[in-house]
Amino acid sequence: MNPQIEQLYRIAQKPSRIILGLMSGTSMDGLDMALCRFSGQGLQTQCEVLRFASVPFEDSFKESIRMVFAKENIHFPTLSTLNALIARTHAKIILETLKIWGMEPSEVDALASHGQTVMHRPDRTGVLPHSTLQIGDGDHLAHLTGIITLSDFRQKHVAAGGEGAPLAMFGDYFLFTKAGEERILLNIGGIGNFTYLPADQDPKGILVTDTGPGNTLIDAWVRAHYPGKSYDEDAQIALSGKVNAAFLAALMNLPFFLESFPKSTGPEYFNLEQINEMIPVGLPSEDVLATLTRFTAESIALAIQHYTGLQEGKIYVSGGGARNPLLVKHLENLLPSFSLQDSAILGVDSAAKEAVLFALLANETLMDPSPAHDRRLGDSPWMTMGKISLSN
Repeated sequence: MNPQIEQLYRIAQKPSRIILGLMSGTSMDGLDMALCRFSGQGLQTQCEVLRFASVPFEDSFKESIRMVFAKENIHFPTLSTLNALIARTHAKIILETLKIWGMEPSEVDALASHGQTVMHRPDRTGVLPHSTLQIGDGDHLAHLTGIITLSDFRQKHVAAGGEGAPLAMFGDYFLFTKAGEERILLNIGGIGNFTYLPADQDPKGILVTDTGPGNTLIDAWVRAHYPGKSYDEDAQIALSGKVNAAFLAALMNLPFFLESFPKSTGPEYFNLEQINEMIPVGLPSEDVLATLTRFTAESIALAIQHYTGLQEGKIYVSGGGARNPLLVKHLENLLPSFSLQDSAILGVDSAAKEAVLFALLANETLMDPSPAHDRRLGDSPWMTMGKISLSN
């Protein structure tokens, strides 16, 4: 028997496992790394976040990804090279970070790598299958770090009939559900999404969906119109502008908002090329940003109200949008009967939440004793996810 197969078996038999979760989102700011200790699985999962770090990418690296990111026409050799280059860059960051933490790679049982999304393409016509593509090859990661790697998590979800996103409901349900409390776990990253967790903890009652843009349009506008800035820090620019009612109405009338829930989306749909022609002539840049910020809030509120039907409850917010004071204020005004809190109050730093999620998915793949074709969490297929790459 291959000794690494035996190693996988030993890892699964351990009372606890050390898994390093990796996340690089559509904002491409950097690599988030959450070092987690897991015991149990499913609703018995216990997760301790031992370390967290977010290492920014160099501008040249981000620009190379943007050359293929969410583009209909790309230079295919560039895509092929990036598949290896992203993994090699991540591996270098991982090894440097482990050294800073005073850890040897051999102390980590597994890596859980999300990779870098370059295309997300759900098809609701029924003509084509849903598809999604994350690059940053797991074999490169495993070989260069010497750590068994689980990667490419979204493909199994698509294969089982899902859209490959959002996947947050697995971590939300296993780690954050609470009997007797209606909870909404809202993540505002590049794209907004939420998980509704019913008070009775029935997995059939879970609802999960993308809501529309999170930070993707806000960040893209800042990068395009404010040299040297990559996001609107503390909403300083948007706060200096005014919401334009006509522009906002046009945005809220986009076809995405007429589609039934659940649904997923990405920068392939919400991007500057799409909205530039909708901007009223002569509208000041700060007014555009103020309107885009309000747009994100209104699209989130719309989804929560229409999909869950809740009149009140608790919303726990994570992602970069949780640190945008204007966006949070808009949400509080639009959802006055809901209590909004940073998800860190649940025990996991909101910035680390997505990296922890993929570590948890790897733990499920290693530990789930009863995978089945017909399991579901609400409207979503529920299966083990992630391809396994051995280190030798």
